[in-house]
Amino acid sequence: MKKQNEKTIRLRYIRVLEKFNSKAIGLLKKEEFDLELYKKAVLKGYEELKKSPTSELYSEYPIAVKNLAQTILDTTQHHSNDFEEEKAKILKLSNLLDKLKNNNRYKKEKHRKKKFVDGY
Repeated sequence: MKKQNEKTIRLRYIRVLEKFNSKAIGLLKKEEFDLELYKKAVLKGYEELKKSPTSELYSEYPIAVKNLAQTILDTTQHHSNDFEEEKAKILKLSNLLDKLKNNNRYKKEKHRKKKFVDGY
C-alpha cells in the first residue's frame, strides 16, 4: 500500500511541475509579453507548487521537468534588464524537454518494409 502511495505522490508532483512550466512558457510565448505580469504569475504558480508534497524523481524526463521549473524560478528572481536572453534560454529548454518527452513516442521505421522470408 505504501508503494502505491509513493507512486501517486510522485505522479501528482510531476503533474504540478508540468502545469507550472506550461503556464510560464505560455506567458513567455505571448506576443505582448509583460515582465511584471509574468513574474506575478510565476510567483503564484510557485505558491501552488509549494503546497504539493515533493517526491524523489528518478527518470530522465521528470528530472528535466524539475530542472526547467528551477530555471524559471531562478531567472525570474535574477534577470537582466530586457529579459530577452533569459526568455530565449527558457524557451530552448522547454523545446528540449518536449523533444525528450516525445522521443519515446516516435520510432524510426527504417527496416519495417523488409520482412524476413525464409522461402517456405
